[in-house]
Amino acid sequence: MDWFEIRHVEQVLFGGASLELDPERLAKVEACHRFLKEFSADKIIYGINTGFGPMAQWRVDDARLTELQYNIIRSHATGAGEPLDDIYVKAAMIARLGSVMQGRSGVHPDVALMLQEFINRGIYPYIPEHGSVGASGDLVQLAHIALTLIGEGKVHYGGEWRPTGEVMAECGLKPLKIYIREGLSITNGTSVMTGIAIVNQHYAERLLEWATTAAVWMNEIAASYDDFMSEPLNECRRHEGQSVIARQMRNIAAGSQCLKKREHELYDSGHTNDTYFEHKVQAYYSLRCAPQILGPIYDTLKIARQTLDEELHSASDNPIVDPETRNVYHGGNFHGDYISLEEDKVKIAMVRLAMTAERQLNYLMHDRINGILPPFLNLGVLGLNYGMQACQFTATSTTAECQTLAMPNYVHSIPNNNDNQDIVSMGTNTALLCKRVIENCYQVMAIQYIALAQATDCLKIADKLAPATRRIYDEVRSMVPLFVEDTPFYDDIAAVEKYLKN
Repeated sequence: MDWFEIRHVEQVLFGGASLELDPERLAKVEACHRFLKEFSADKIIYGINTGFGPMAQWRVDDARLTELQYNIIRSHATGAGEPLDDIYVKAAMIARLGSVMQGRSGVHPDVALMLQEFINRGIYPYIPEHGSVGASGDLVQLAHIALTLIGEGKVHYGGEWRPTGEVMAECGLKPLKIYIREGLSITNGTSVMTGIAIVNQHYAERLLEWATTAAVWMNEIAASYDDFMSEPLNECRRHEGQSVIARQMRNIAAGSQCLKKREHELYDSGHTNDTYFEHKVQAYYSLRCAPQILGPIYDTLKIARQTLDEELHSASDNPIVDPETRNVYHGGNFHGDYISLEEDKVKIAMVRLAMTAERQLNYLMHDRINGILPPFLNLGVLGLNYGMQACQFTATSTTAECQTLAMPNYVHSIPNNNDNQDIVSMGTNTALLCKRVIENCYQVMAIQYIALAQATDCLKIADKLAPATRRIYDEVRSMVPLFVEDTPFYDDIAAVEKYLKN
């Protein structure tokens, strides 16, 4: 199995697949290790016989080179804050393994084999959220991974936090041995930000699918004219994403009895003397412009996926060991700008998705705007009952937080490390902010889907929905039955949010 594409990583993260190592690639790792061992015998090479960062000007005595590698791991395990969830830790280990398996790091193959064991056995190192500036990669968070590979620190295993050494002994594993530069190589790279971004990508793409379905369902409720998603209209706007979203909407809407045909309703010469049309000739922008709004989000996610695939195929540490040219190259492959910029773009796209969902929700809640539904989808006694009025507060508040978080983080850089790291990516912070926005989006979307089901029942149109939206209606209603009397919604929102994610 070649896991160096997101689609394969997703099978390991979400599908229960095991991660296998390609023997040819593993042999390449071994060859690179042998070359570095021979090449470095009489040379000064950063991080092998020198200090790290600004300390690189100091030569380290040959008798203490192994100690040097342990020191970078232990000294940099300084993260703070809440630990990352297992899924993000697993993704980060896969990303680090991807870098190692390029055969450009000079590490012993045991590094790859140990990472494989942790990934497949469900051993998750303790990685705090805070600590990375995104260059030299994720030094602090990767040091927490490295700390557990050498048998120290703690891991999440079987749902419990336990000492790493105890878990390794239970699993028949021995702590990783340091050979040449294993400490520096494991800690130096973009793997934590990449891992978080991979999980973000999975959930963001799923959100876009839900937003596309919601857009169709919204227009069914509004009895919109269907030409806003027609092929001739959308194809003449030369953007791939818009055409893709419009095509997906047409597929979802197939079989709907709710959408109107403009050529039948307004082009039949039956309205030549009318001066006012009760039914809107064109729907509100949040309904009618769905292809133009969701299309750019599709294009943004497509580019982000390509960037992540490229990063999974990359060696992201420093220096780079190249047996083919028989040289060791010093540079900055650990710099996280690619991931940071893409995660900002994904984050902004998800904020736009939340804003669109919130505006569509407002349409459902606002009787004077939609003209067909009771206020706040309230099927009880107006004044005595309140329907989904307070649910809108939550959606609006959560969307507002997303808007605050939309500020690009890629443009933030604070020099540190004695100004050795004078411009940094903040890529992990960016990925974490994107993660927060995505989580918020699911909350807003969950409220919207409950409202869509309630609005469908208010209008008694469930049997007229397209088969695709009717199926979703049935599934939402299995979790949140029709409500007339006032009821707490927090468990319902959580249940639908879980359904949308999983």
